[in-house]
Amino acid sequence: MNISFTFKNFEPSDHLKGYAQKRFEKVGKYVSDAEADLQVNLLVDKFRHKADIILNADGIHISAYEDSEDMYSTIDMVLDKLEAQLRRMREKMKDRSRQARGNKVQMNFISYEGKAGKPGPTIVGTDTYEPKPMSVDEAALQLDSLDNEFLVFRNAETEGVNVIYKRKNGDFGLIDPGN
Repeated sequence: MNISFTFKNFEPSDHLKGYAQKRFEKVGKYVSDAEADLQVNLLVDKFRHKADIILNADGIHISAYEDSEDMYSTIDMVLDKLEAQLRRMREKMKDRSRQARGNKVQMNFISYEGKAGKPGPTIVGTDTYEPKPMSVDEAALQLDSLDNEFLVFRNAETEGVNVIYKRKNGDFGLIDPGN
């Protein structure tokens, strides 16, 4: 990771440079790209010490800004803000990958011949559906608002595919195949 510092309106001490370098190297654990660039701008404006940082890596662009009365605390605060943004971004990416890995349910419909060669109901067709992760209560609310008789969903607690359906008496039934 390339870290570049810009100091404006003050001459930094060697201790401050070392402190800033050491603190901002921690950002490397969040990005895997060797070509990541971190631009750190530190400036003093009257009695305020300001830090503005910009991170470009792995197709992301994140910036953070902080100011305070002490440069060391400003560095700590802006780094905390950047790390919080990176953690949120990583959690979003994990959530998206979990949803993308969700089971796709393929429904195959077949023709059915009734007893003694009498034709029964004919169901023909194939449909693919990717169930959305949600709790049983959320699924019940969604089914109640829909005109469908059933809803296929991914149970957020068990991560298994479940079916919730409307019963004739107005209640709901749940099919949980278990694991």
